Amino acid sequence: MYIIERNAERTSSAGRLLYDMFINFPDQPIVWREISVITAALRSDSQDKHAQFLRGLFETLPGRVQCEMLLKATEQCFNTLEKAEMLLLLLKRFPESVVQHGVNLGETLLEAEASENVETPVNCFRKLFVCDVLPLVINNMDMRLPASLMQKYMLKAAEFYIGYVTRGPSPDVQIQGSQDGGSLKSPSVSRGSQRYVIDGLSEKSSVVAEPWERLLDILAVVGARCEWQGDKGQRSYVDMLQRVKELCRYLPGLEGDTRSRCCSQIVICAALVLFRSAFLYVSAVQPALFQGVNALSLGPWILVEDLSSVYNDVEVERGPVKHAHKKRKLADGREKTMGQYRKALSSLHQMAAVQQPQTGQQSPSGQASLEHHRALIQQASCHYALGEYRMACEKLLDVVGGLVPPNQEPTKTPEDQGRVKTKTRKGNDLRLLPCTSKAVLPFCLQLMLACFKLRAFTDSRDDLSLGHVVVLLQHDWPQGEMLFLKAVEKICQQGSFQYENFFNYVTNIDMLEEFAYLRTPEGGRIQLELLPNQGMLIKNPSPALGVELNTLLLQGVQTMDRHHTVTRGITKGVKEDFRLAMERQVSRCGENLFSVLHRFCINEKIIIIQSLP
Repeated sequence: MYIIERNAERTSSAGRLLYDMFINFPDQPIVWREISVITAALRSDSQDKHAQFLRGLFETLPGRVQCEMLLKATEQCFNTLEKAEMLLLLLKRFPESVVQHGVNLGETLLEAEASENVETPVNCFRKLFVCDVLPLVINNMDMRLPASLMQKYMLKAAEFYIGYVTRGPSPDVQIQGSQDGGSLKSPSVSRGSQRYVIDGLSEKSSVVAEPWERLLDILAVVGARCEWQGDKGQRSYVDMLQRVKELCRYLPGLEGDTRSRCCSQIVICAALVLFRSAFLYVSAVQPALFQGVNALSLGPWILVEDLSSVYNDVEVERGPVKHAHKKRKLADGREKTMGQYRKALSSLHQMAAVQQPQTGQQSPSGQASLEHHRALIQQASCHYALGEYRMACEKLLDVVGGLVPPNQEPTKTPEDQGRVKTKTRKGNDLRLLPCTSKAVLPFCLQLMLACFKLRAFTDSRDDLSLGHVVVLLQHDWPQGEMLFLKAVEKICQQGSFQYENFFNYVTNIDMLEEFAYLRTPEGGRIQLELLPNQGMLIKNPSPALGVELNTLLLQGVQTMDRHHTVTRGITKGVKEDFRLAMERQVSRCGENLFSVLHRFCINEKIIIIQSLP
């Protein structure tokens, strides 16, 4: 009867008959042959009609019978991997069974791995343990696992995921770059995707999506259960690194178990950040070393200093008076560092001279142009470190002149957002950037801002440098909002401000409102000379320019989909020419900011260079 109903694919009636057979004849071989066919369909990801019917047939059984059937089916398996897959099926369908079978299954897989003497952690047993069993075990709050066991499992997971992402290409695939002498700094190799199959698994089962994110998820759960310091969940590897830095400061004052937990957290987290950073760097500059990493056709890469801290407040060197020997030690160290920068700069100039096209040759294009941009950025970075800000800006402006501004500002990654949120700290971070307009232009703008920042906020007055700072602060807004407010504060202290390029390059709605407010009685009636050619700015004003400035400001904000309310009545007491210029400027708030700043660098190149010592 059962065979008739099964062949007719009548799910309900076949399910009832299977239930009766399992209850009344639990030890009959013919019954277990049928059950093995059904459990095989449950383990497979096949979407054919018969497999779907068998899965539906199993679902008609009562939960208690399903659980008992899977347990007995597990006992019938003699192959370790097959037995583990069957038990894993039970754990996923019945989470309450994780307490009884979860750790035992994990240990069984690790023992099988050891007995098989596999050469790599990327094997079928470890994959099943790390990707399937471990998440079920550590996320089950009913289990009380010792911290040592969870840290052991954490390291097993790290070995697998790091081994997975750093696996080399297949033996039959030649590693490009080793034969053609490809440069680590400017890779141009690319290769097709390769199939990768873990021995004992299917090709589909061998694929692990988002390995670094999975590792981070496991670390967050293990850290919370081991009572590590910090947030319950690590948001990113940048957050993790920042937490490690903070813990290192607190470590000397800790004792006992707290110190032991803190040391474990620091070592594990720092190691994972190191491995991931090293992988990202090497996979970017020489992707052919790893399987599954496709070379991005972006041309050369460049290692630069992370300048996100440029938006922080201006640091004033105040501190306790140092002893003479400490001063000498600091001076010696500084001179040694400066010597290294000068040596690097000399090498860069020599390299640039060799690569420079000879007279009569066409200007560099394509890959050669990108290499030229990279050399200029490296030179600019050295000049900046040596305090030679004019030379640094000159190199940066040469780079910007050869770039095409992107259509829009790039979306920030979670790591970029986390990098900005971190507090001011000693030490330097490095970033690996592709030599593209999208990546290089923001860096050039930040480095130019760093060149003008100290000069603009000195005790002496320098309106030109302060104006350049205001223009450059528009990039990455509102990260530079606090520094902009400091600039406004200095203008208020001066009582006046002159920058005739204001209306050419300032299109930020918040900045426009702030400067308009400074002209009002409430804002202090600050004398602002921002009009380069008053006649040109107010010549033939359109009728729309007679509308109240508040209305235009609000329209400008709505155009940019920004929520900002203007409540300051900034049209009161403002001279007509300034009001009309400000109204016209609001209509430009939707312009591509990168195009505006690119135009600023091109048109004002001479003034920018001359305004630096």
